[in-house]
Amino acid sequence: MKRLQSLALDKNFLTKVPDDIRSLSYLEILVLSDNYISELGCDDFLNTTQLSEIYLDINGITRLHSCVFEKLHNLKVLELSYNMLRTFGGSFKIGPPALEMLHFSKTYLTVFEKGDFQGLSSLKDLDATNNNIRVKHGAFEGLKNLETLSISIPSEQYYNFRGLERLEILTIYVYMEGTFKHPDPNYYEAFYHLKSLKVFTVICNIDHFGFPLYIPMQTLESMRHLEDFTADNIYITAPAPDTFRFNTLLKNLTIRHTDLSDLDPELFYPIPNLEVLDFSNCYLKSLDFLAQSLPALTYLDLDNNPFTCDCSNAGFIQWVTSNDQTQVVNAHQYTCSFPGAEQGRKLLDFDVQSCWMDVGFLCFISSTCLVVLTLLSSFIYHFLRWQLSYGFYLFLAFLYDSRKKKKGTPHQFDAFVSYNVHDEAWVYREMLPVLEEEQGWRLCLHHRDFQPGKPIMENITDAIYGSRKTICVISQHYLQSEWCSREIQMASFRLFDEQKDVLILLFLEEIPDQQLSPYYRMRKLVKRRTYLSWPQAGQHTGVFWQNVRRALETGDGPTDNNLLTGPADC
Repeated sequence: MKRLQSLALDKNFLTKVPDDIRSLSYLEILVLSDNYISELGCDDFLNTTQLSEIYLDINGITRLHSCVFEKLHNLKVLELSYNMLRTFGGSFKIGPPALEMLHFSKTYLTVFEKGDFQGLSSLKDLDATNNNIRVKHGAFEGLKNLETLSISIPSEQYYNFRGLERLEILTIYVYMEGTFKHPDPNYYEAFYHLKSLKVFTVICNIDHFGFPLYIPMQTLESMRHLEDFTADNIYITAPAPDTFRFNTLLKNLTIRHTDLSDLDPELFYPIPNLEVLDFSNCYLKSLDFLAQSLPALTYLDLDNNPFTCDCSNAGFIQWVTSNDQTQVVNAHQYTCSFPGAEQGRKLLDFDVQSCWMDVGFLCFISSTCLVVLTLLSSFIYHFLRWQLSYGFYLFLAFLYDSRKKKKGTPHQFDAFVSYNVHDEAWVYREMLPVLEEEQGWRLCLHHRDFQPGKPIMENITDAIYGSRKTICVISQHYLQSEWCSREIQMASFRLFDEQKDVLILLFLEEIPDQQLSPYYRMRKLVKRRTYLSWPQAGQHTGVFWQNVRRALETGDGPTDNNLLTGPADC
């Protein structure tokens, strides 16, 4: 008996396994490729139990007997591609137990039945592409160590991958059979067990005419270790922005033959470590977001995309020509498709200089304007806030006075009394009995005569302009009141606007000049003797009220006439 390590009998027109092989006492590798062998029998490898690799691809094998590999306990590689196999005949239900690689692409197999691979517990690589196989429930039982699987299955097939918890590389070729049907309701659950997957490839080689073939986020959710993802002619439109939310380790991404014109840059936010990106044949027009979204990118393929040659791609063009990190495949051959005037022109020949503004100068102008605005605002608030407030109320008074003049409305009251609520007792006890009851004046008091429901500033304006005079009862509380301050401001505005003696200042307390606001000083400058002092009246209150009467009796002439006697006369 002879001993050989390997024997190659490919392209020898063999119709069966030669009988001489049985006489070999030791043989590790047997190559019988590209022959006409149609059947494998139980006796073909009866004595060559040391075989570790058998290559039987490109033959006419139609069936396998269940006992054909029964004695090959050391067999690790079995190549059966390009044959006419229609069934395994139970040949893998009991072994060979050490088999690690099994390829039978391009055969006539159409279904994986339950238990077909039951005896292949050591199998790591299974290739069943170009077979259009339907996978029955439990078909992959026994393949607990499988790491690589390539398979062709119909689009509506229930992808049953249970039992493949150690699978790291999965390649699916999708084909369509007859009229399109939506996937089984359990379509996505089949992927939940693939928690060790690192490379996931899904390819559809047939035009699906817009049918909803896609890989949703639920499919990728359990693949937390995924590093390489390919979807060729699968998506109809751009994937949702959160598609790769659970795939933060992704380094290689390929999406081809898909309309990505509406691509959202947020798609890349969860995958900052992406190194390889292939978006060829994807109807991309603008790519300015790439430089900012993919800091780790080293390889980029954008072949066969309808680029737009305008400023929307200026950043991308400059990035391609200046970056030393990323290899952009055939970038010098990218051509313009839009606008029509640029069609056929090279993308990298587009002049981007016209698209740029001097960013440094723009930042300088913006920061300067911000500083100047801040300084100006501070200056106005500190030095001119009273003047601005004065101008605002003067404008309101002007509008009100203009309306009154148009209507020709007579004065409703003789005087509007402006006082603080803390001085209300004095007004009722001392002022009203004398001015209303004894002297007969019509006074306007806010608590009594303001119209309910009307805005308070509107009530104040109506009261001041609806009265011939305004009496301001001034005290420490009055100076601290916001509303009293607004009332005297409005009365002062009327004084300066109409140039008539319409303001009477009545001091209940002795108040130092430094505590008076600028509005009170202004009144003193315009008319030196225009206030009455209740403390100085002392016991001579009758004289005090006669002075008030004289002030109320003065007409609407200029302020230079009928001047009120000063405090010394009180």
